[in-house]
Amino acid sequence: MTRSRRLYLAVFFLVAALGAGAYTVYYKEQFYKLYHQHYIQYPDDAIENIYWLEQAKKAPFCNPLYALAKIENERQWERYRYLFEMHLSLKLIEQHLVLGSKYDKRVAYFYNAPWKDQNLESLKIAESAYRAALAYWKEAKDLAAKAMTMRFVQLDEVQYWIDEAYRISEGTLDYADIIADELSRLERVRAAFEKMDGGRY
Repeated sequence: MTRSRRLYLAVFFLVAALGAGAYTVYYKEQFYKLYHQHYIQYPDDAIENIYWLEQAKKAPFCNPLYALAKIENERQWERYRYLFEMHLSLKLIEQHLVLGSKYDKRVAYFYNAPWKDQNLESLKIAESAYRAALAYWKEAKDLAAKAMTMRFVQLDEVQYWIDEAYRISEGTLDYADIIADELSRLERVRAAFEKMDGGRY
């Protein structure tokens, strides 16, 4: 059984054990609050965060009274929703990149030749995580563009999200470029490992 499967089972049994004392997590904002940063982020931590963020993407928004920003009118509510969905996509990109980095070998050192097959398998996992991250980028860009058409609608409590949208619209935050660089480097490392004689240094 993989570590990620054990984590999912542990979360499932924990929720089941809490039973009636637990409250139902139903809204985007509630799932988002389950996402958290770790001082040292292991693959299971990234997988857990990806799970909660994915649940947040599927869930409905809570009532504007309970939003993460003060909502006073429909324009603010509309911009809040664009920004929140964009922010979730960016966090999913970040967590997939973190996950990929845990398996990425970055450099093919000659003394790793005896573990050539394991290194190639690790690179395959890293590539899969990087490509999964890229899948969220188009949505994040589209939502940022929509949010920036409402640039005079202020939401002070989520200014960081507005800054993210601004950076995307200005091109200073471009995950497509970052991920393309990572995939290009990974391909060079893979080629170096494939040339190795796995039996000796």
